[in-house]
Amino acid sequence: MNILGISCYYHDAAAALLVDGQLVAAAEEERFTRKKHDSSFPQHAINFCLKHANLTAGDLDYVVFYEKPFIKFERILKTTLSTFPKSWGVFRESMVTWFDEKLWIKSQLQTAIGVPTSKILFVEHHLTHAASAMFCSPYKDAAVLTLDGVGEWTTATLGHATAQWNGHGTSRIDLTRELRFPHSLGLLYSAFTAYLGFRVNNGEYKVMGMAPYGEPKYMDEVYKLVKVDDEGGLVLNMDYFSFHHSTHSTFNQKFIDLFGPVRGAESEFFTAKTHPAKDHPQWDDKVAAQNQKYADIAASIQRVTEEIILKMAHAVYRQTGSKNLVMAGGVALNSAANGRLMREGPFENVFIQPAAGDAGGAIGAALYVYHVVLGCPRKFTMEHAYWGAEYPESQMIEAIKKSGFTYEAFDNDDKLLDQAVDTLLQSKVIGWYRGRFEWGPRALGHRSIIADPRRDEMKEIVNTKIKFREPFRPFAPVIIEERAHEYFTTPNLDKQYPPRYMLMVSDIPQDKWDKIQAVCHNGTGRLQSIREEWNSGYYNLIKKFDQATGVPVLLNTSYNLRGEPIVTTPQEAINTFAASDIDMLVMGPFLVKKPEGYQATGSHLSPDQVD
Repeated sequence: MNILGISCYYHDAAAALLVDGQLVAAAEEERFTRKKHDSSFPQHAINFCLKHANLTAGDLDYVVFYEKPFIKFERILKTTLSTFPKSWGVFRESMVTWFDEKLWIKSQLQTAIGVPTSKILFVEHHLTHAASAMFCSPYKDAAVLTLDGVGEWTTATLGHATAQWNGHGTSRIDLTRELRFPHSLGLLYSAFTAYLGFRVNNGEYKVMGMAPYGEPKYMDEVYKLVKVDDEGGLVLNMDYFSFHHSTHSTFNQKFIDLFGPVRGAESEFFTAKTHPAKDHPQWDDKVAAQNQKYADIAASIQRVTEEIILKMAHAVYRQTGSKNLVMAGGVALNSAANGRLMREGPFENVFIQPAAGDAGGAIGAALYVYHVVLGCPRKFTMEHAYWGAEYPESQMIEAIKKSGFTYEAFDNDDKLLDQAVDTLLQSKVIGWYRGRFEWGPRALGHRSIIADPRRDEMKEIVNTKIKFREPFRPFAPVIIEERAHEYFTTPNLDKQYPPRYMLMVSDIPQDKWDKIQAVCHNGTGRLQSIREEWNSGYYNLIKKFDQATGVPVLLNTSYNLRGEPIVTTPQEAINTFAASDIDMLVMGPFLVKKPEGYQATGSHLSPDQVD
């Protein structure tokens, strides 16, 4: 039984392939097209999945789309008509897009893939979110919480799911309560994303990164925008928003009157907390004070978001009584909220889909059909996130030789790792390119940039000279799983799934702050835990670094430059290596070095690509 799941035409288009209930390949289209958050039809991702499994379109039993387009079209029509004439621009743009491609998705699937319409199925958006979490988790039953901007009409759901294992039980998902557009936690957070100068559906994680530098002083103001009940329901005060009728703005003048002037896009961010010595090259007391207010507003919307998610979690726990929770939807990528949920929530176990946003709908659509529609029993648990493409050593050598860089081949991985550790101990930065690329937005040790976490200056080095991004952005501490309890206060990290996927923030014990300064973000870290069975090379690198320093942690960030998707091919890895101040590249069994005195070419992005 071969089932292909597809998501596209909003953001983060993707494809995923099940063979007899086992996930064999999954990838986002952006990795191949190099367009960040690419929403276009995922032809490249589809081709990769089929090629990886050595299948053709004729071998597919079903192709499943991650939402029901006609229901979504109904919502857009009703919403724009109810706010006309203010919504004229939205109506015009929507009609062009929908009549151009979105209304004809069945015929596009038939034509682009080459399957008959009898093999094409559609699943509601939030059911695919729920299935992407439940049927990748290890649980037989679980409470379900899905949260995003909006699907067809739905913006959040609460419910219960069960899974059939070894012929016992049934697989079903019952979403018993929902929130509907325009009342949406995801859209509320996105409004603040835009207000703080970041791109919606792209910069929400930057708001979360800014929040620790502020105090939640504006929660009362935020609660003027949203009314929340004890069961997790919420109603937005639409007097402050314009996303339901505007093509260019998510909030209106009343919102600005409440919170003050909008932060300019790409404006410098520095405060007395980010630069206590006032050593920023553009330091200005007035600007720093205004930036501090923005940080306080970021902290306020972040805290309100966390409180709403906790209320929803308690509500679904009371409803289901399950000890397990599964989550998906774009809001489930809020790792700070996830950390609080794991520490303060009522559940013993939590599973969050690594590609929690729209991309994950591709997996969820396929899994829902296999388990619920067809009634096939569970065989699969997502133990890792390495489901993308892998490239042969011959292609690596070709890319290296084309660059002119020197390289050394190792038939003994132990010796290569020793050299990598020696490089890290010299305060140098390594590109790490091995195996199949990751599923979801996080670099988890197959397409990573790594550095010594003990030195505070590594934050500035990696941010400004390598990533070319905002200095307030944090880096992830990656740690061998059995040592996680020493550096992070959240209990049972070795038994939970979110740490594997860098999906939660945990407090760091104060006596460890100075040991991992470069990854300690105001006393917290968005950790990744590693087991040898998932990624032996990365695990052993950290273990060797621990033997040399007594610290079983490395700094990890995604292998890309600002505004780009994470690198996919060996050539892209070489291009980024050349364009940045990464000192050394580990590519498969090869160690690539730059010549003495080499000058990086700088970011190869045009200004309109940078965000």
